[in-house]
Amino acid sequence: MSADKETLAVYGTMADHYRTLVSNDGADASLLDFLDTLPDGARILDLGCGPGNAAAAMIARGYDVLAVDAAPEMVALARDVYGVPAQVQTFDDLEAVDAFDGVWANFSLLHAERAELPTHLAALHRALRPGGRLHLGMKTGRGAARDTLGRLYTYYSETELAALLVAARYTVVSTRTGITRGMAGTDDPFVIFAAERNG
Repeated sequence: MSADKETLAVYGTMADHYRTLVSNDGADASLLDFLDTLPDGARILDLGCGPGNAAAAMIARGYDVLAVDAAPEMVALARDVYGVPAQVQTFDDLEAVDAFDGVWANFSLLHAERAELPTHLAALHRALRPGGRLHLGMKTGRGAARDTLGRLYTYYSETELAALLVAARYTVVSTRTGITRGMAGTDDPFVIFAAERNG
């Protein structure tokens, strides 16, 4: 999640509402597809874990998960509601090297500034083991803007994101597009990439 103060404040004050919005009885199709690419007991980074629902589903399936989020209120929910030992951490805090078999970045990096995304993708590349998998969910569009709640979003086209992944030495394995309704109540187009670390 972004270190943007206004974005973090929104997630802080609306943490319980967000948990209700994203919580479900288990892993959704995107998460199951991601986990199916990983070895048993894989080490996973949940980058921007929110209230911890996805991390909890990973842990329940026997994966070793590091769940991080920049909003302390989200980390508290992950710990208290799901029992996930989450940590407060921003994108810039990631220093791991060859540490993870998979990275779950599900609609978290969309809060990063445009100029910073290549740096974050490179950091995730270093954090992944060779052949490791990246799940990247992003909203699509143009420019950057705050939603009606005040959260900062940076939008990309599918083509732009694919080029950024290739430049950061990933192989794009698959893409999926769709439309989802988020916490602000708008119907937003999105793209999900499955990518693999090269080198």
